[in-house]
Amino acid sequence: MRILVLQAHPRASFSIAQKALTAAARQVAGVTFRDLYALYPDFNIDIGREQKLLLEHDLIVLQHPFYWYSSPAIIKEWQDLVLDFGWAYGPGGDNLHGKNLMSVLTTGGPETAYHERGRNRFAINDLLAPFNQSAHRCGMAYLKPFVVFESRLIGKDALAAQAEDYRALLEGFASGKRDPRKHLIHGYKLPDGYRQKQST
Repeated sequence: MRILVLQAHPRASFSIAQKALTAAARQVAGVTFRDLYALYPDFNIDIGREQKLLLEHDLIVLQHPFYWYSSPAIIKEWQDLVLDFGWAYGPGGDNLHGKNLMSVLTTGGPETAYHERGRNRFAINDLLAPFNQSAHRCGMAYLKPFVVFESRLIGKDALAAQAEDYRALLEGFASGKRDPRKHLIHGYKLPDGYRQKQST
């Protein structure tokens, strides 16, 4: 399985957690890593290039801080331009059918904050519903998010352990030792006609 990691952090150099996750992802054979803010500082996204990369990969990872219960702005810009009608969805828009999408997040708050009785009132999976639905609309499977909670306060050893878990997860997918269908969010149904396909 070929993996495309799209990282988005407007101040990545200041994020210890993002640096650790980035280093982990870059260690895995079969991973293509792209820093969207570094590539497109003016938000002038190369749609053709991004679509070509999507065709060449089987798992798309959106790696970013969980800003205001969503993503940094460039992820939304990327979605709006690259996941185009007639290409990613709609009539003839079947180019992403059978592929997989996963969110990799860093949060400022602890896991207990993401609960119906926590200060954020919703679970992470509920807050990520727009990404889940976008994947479904494009004929993709949406996998359980990988989350580093309380990333500003996490200790060095704990962060290293989380980064190693991330590396092992990606390596498992890349090597075929992990089946992405076993990492679906509980209760999530695969899109109609979903059939996992390998990139060519």
